[in-house]
Amino acid sequence: MERPRYIAVEGPIGVGKTALAQALAERLGARLVLEHAEENPFLASFYGDRRKHAFQAQLFFLLSRFQQQQALFQQDLFTQSTIADYLFAKDRIFAALTLSADELALYDRVYELLGPRTVKPDLVVYLQARADVLLSRVRRRGRDFERSVDADYLATLAKSYNDFFFHYDETPLLVVNTSDIDPEQNPEDLETLLAVIRRHRKGTQHYVPMATRTY
Repeated sequence: MERPRYIAVEGPIGVGKTALAQALAERLGARLVLEHAEENPFLASFYGDRRKHAFQAQLFFLLSRFQQQQALFQQDLFTQSTIADYLFAKDRIFAALTLSADELALYDRVYELLGPRTVKPDLVVYLQARADVLLSRVRRRGRDFERSVDADYLATLAKSYNDFFFHYDETPLLVVNTSDIDPEQNPEDLETLLAVIRRHRKGTQHYVPMATRTY
């Protein structure tokens, strides 16, 4: 496979998706697509009472991400690379984690109508980290609406992501454990990771920085 034209960077809250997506877009001269979570008017209420406001927050995310995907359909992905800080299919991770059974059934009906009409990336980069690392990074960026995020929620979310990507086979996948590196703060970590991403072409690979190898 030639160099991926459309790369999606994924992972749980605080793992560094957006920072890596921005770095990739800059290096590749690519179009950058960000989900802008802070524009969700239900997000602050969701973190205050997850059960009460989950459906509104989730549906807003689903529809706004779908609108972005439709815009991608109208652009020529072959004239310019595209980097996104989310994978559309991951939306159901949060839905399954936060919605009641009835809400999830309704959500799934909407998702099944929209999902087939989105663009699949040429490569997904999935960033992992331990819950304590995620919490530290969430606290570091200091977003007001994330103040109520705790280690238990992040641990549950991280497990849901791991379960999702363990079974993921729709596109080439690079799994990166960032627990012991920080590409956002350490330029050397970033350069090494960018080189690993450039080399990946097909299948599923895992990059474990402590082992300094891919396998």
